Amino acid sequence: MKKVLITGSTGMVGKGVLLECIESEKIEEIILVNRKAIGMTHPKIKELLLHDFTQITALEEFLIGIDACFYCMGVSALGMNEEIYTKITYQTTKAFVDTLYSLNPNMVFNYVSGAGTDSTEIGNSMWARVKGRTENMVLLQGFKDAYAFRPGMIIPEKGIKSRTGWYNGVYFLMKPFFSMLKNRDSVTTTSRIGQAMINSLFHQKHEKHLDAKAINALARKK
Repeated sequence: MKKVLITGSTGMVGKGVLLECIESEKIEEIILVNRKAIGMTHPKIKELLLHDFTQITALEEFLIGIDACFYCMGVSALGMNEEIYTKITYQTTKAFVDTLYSLNPNMVFNYVSGAGTDSTEIGNSMWARVKGRTENMVLLQGFKDAYAFRPGMIIPEKGIKSRTGWYNGVYFLMKPFFSMLKNRDSVTTTSRIGQAMINSLFHQKHEKHLDAKAINALARKK
């Protein structure tokens, strides 16, 4: 039975991970760190509210004994310059990584990135460079294990909706094709991401950058 921390549980991916953790017999306790209350209660859940995620050290007393962090928080780079996007994406993640590593070095840290992320950190795409830098920082920190999840298309399940309005419009139009799309290696689901996150605690993989195909395969592990 494991104790996990989830960020971004008010978003589509994080909510999917949360629901799978609630349903899993392998997860005993769930710590949520959110800026705003998620509006859910469950015996497994303890929610911690923190306006500025770079100040995660303020919650240290609640973060001891964690087996894994499922870092699902993220923002779109649309309309942002590199400095602002770096502060939100890289610096915030680094605050979590540094704090959690100091408290629980023998834990698993899973970072939700994205398809097309640039591990070289020198490509033309700003968001891909910043995400790549963040991935590299997570993977090199020294945790017991760590993975960068790089899903492409994600199908929401169990009533989950995106916080981005136009995404929901697209999903509504595509819903008749979901059953077909789920069979493609390039497509995953919110449920599979959650299942893969949980299974990463029990099935170590040599490859640390997980695309949709690898996520789906890890989700099927028993």
